Amino acid sequence: WRTALAGLPAELPLPTDRPRPPAPSHRGGFARFTVPPETHTAMRALARTESTSLFMVAHAALAALLSRTGGGHDIVVGTPVAGRHDTALDDLVGFFVNNLVLRTDLSGDPTFRELLRRVRETDLAAYAHADVPFEHLVDALAPHRSLARHPLFQVMLAYENRQAGEIGLPGLTTTTVPAFGRSAKFDLTFTLAERAGADGIEGVLEYAEDLFDPATAQALADRLVRLLTEAVAAPSTPLHRLEILSPAERAALLGRPEDAECPHGDASATLPGLFAAV
Repeated sequence: WRTALAGLPAELPLPTDRPRPPAPSHRGGFARFTVPPETHTAMRALARTESTSLFMVAHAALAALLSRTGGGHDIVVGTPVAGRHDTALDDLVGFFVNNLVLRTDLSGDPTFRELLRRVRETDLAAYAHADVPFEHLVDALAPHRSLARHPLFQVMLAYENRQAGEIGLPGLTTTTVPAFGRSAKFDLTFTLAERAGADGIEGVLEYAEDLFDPATAQALADRLVRLLTEAVAAPSTPLHRLEILSPAERAALLGRPEDAECPHGDASATLPGLFAAV
């Protein structure tokens, strides 16, 4: 386990709106997103085919997004685990959650299916060590410490399966309202939640306001949904071909209106003409 995590990158090099401060303020914001029912269904189908969990499908998509966004090929995220592997803890009241470090190799431009298989292998290996306290792991790996960032990982992925039923109170109508503070423990925390009796997945991205603007965080959340939708629909697609930009974002990068025709299909077009059109 120590060998598998040796040489972790000190920091995930994502583009930010502001430089990382010497010490974080922990001020946080939230961006909401929804994985549509058809994508949720395709995730289930792919998970069954590849003998993986829905968490692993989401993990593969997030790793691909972080890599495509500038994070490189060695992607490290954290995930919370219940910390109740020992049945002796079943009847105890207390907080036993542990942070598990998940490392993914995205080198070689794999297809999404191949990436999912890599994620399955590495995640299962990591879960075998889920009872190792995170603090002990940090001590064992002895990374270069800095007050500016969280050690070992700066991005968290949490996947929840919420099976709680509705609360029935005579004469009252109740609804569940998520409770979020205004603090950020990590640079980015992606939380995906399946709800009992509902299709689709509700998502929240908690982001550090020291680093990201609200629009940037929302764009990241929307890109995750877009990449996930394309990936599960065509899992044999290489990662570099999965679309992460909206038509408006792509048009802005190309410097032309969103509905402008692209001359790429014109057999008479010249190379200088194509550059001039862009």
